[in-house]
Amino acid sequence: MPRARRSTPQQRVAVIIPAKNEAGRIASTIRATAALPAVDLVLVVDDGSADATGQISREAGAVVVRHPHNRGKAEAMETGAAVVAMRDTDDDPPRHLLFLDADLGDSAANAGPLIAPIMAEEADLTIAVLPAQHGAGGHGFVVNLARRAIARAAGWVPKAPLSGIRCLTRKAFESATPLARGWGVETAKTIALGRAGFDVQEIPCELRHRASGKDLRSQMHRAAQYRDVLLAVSARGLRIAAQHTGRAASGLASGEWSRQGRGRRREQERPGQRETHTRPSQT
Repeated sequence: MPRARRSTPQQRVAVIIPAKNEAGRIASTIRATAALPAVDLVLVVDDGSADATGQISREAGAVVVRHPHNRGKAEAMETGAAVVAMRDTDDDPPRHLLFLDADLGDSAANAGPLIAPIMAEEADLTIAVLPAQHGAGGHGFVVNLARRAIARAAGWVPKAPLSGIRCLTRKAFESATPLARGWGVETAKTIALGRAGFDVQEIPCELRHRASGKDLRSQMHRAAQYRDVLLAVSARGLRIAAQHTGRAASGLASGEWSRQGRGRRREQERPGQRETHTRPSQT
């Protein structure tokens, strides 16, 4: 009798949502996320919430893992990835990992463009570039610090260096571990993958979340971000000047590629239209 053919293993995506005290928005975020292409697992890491975030997440259909005490975003991400790995099977490829913010609400349904390049093996990491967020009150100091660090280390200038809304392969995630602590996790991850030669795309997505304003609490939050990004950058052997001028800024304006680093970037200026940039050949 003819031997039965084994079907090609199907690629799947697990959504990981680190959450703390997000009872007001987490349900709508989960429901919107569940409809994304190839997603078969939505996992919420309740990072020491004092409200009903965990219970509401379960009722909305997510798998919930709880930290009894707040351990920070990086540890929540690592916990989520570890749980997903335990649910992967040997018969199928490891799930790709899509990290989303808990406060995206219904707009989480617009994260789909991050998945397609990963599924098509056109990128190892995709990063969401969000539209201007209503109420944002920052001056760009943290963004410029992270941008300059990535430009120096990986050889390209990102538009959204702090965006935590990302999709990546399991291999890329493991290559970036252990993750930097605090708010430096995204910058450090991009530096690590850029240095290692992974392919990175930045993709515009119509996503909305709470933006930090101009009040004292927001200013303190941005100060903590700056501290953590600076610590993450310093730990990776980079020294970045405080000024937000120089080659990194001019490179952002011109779209120039640096000869440093091995990482490539592909940008998608608008959903459905991709602009590809090729870095100069190494000599």
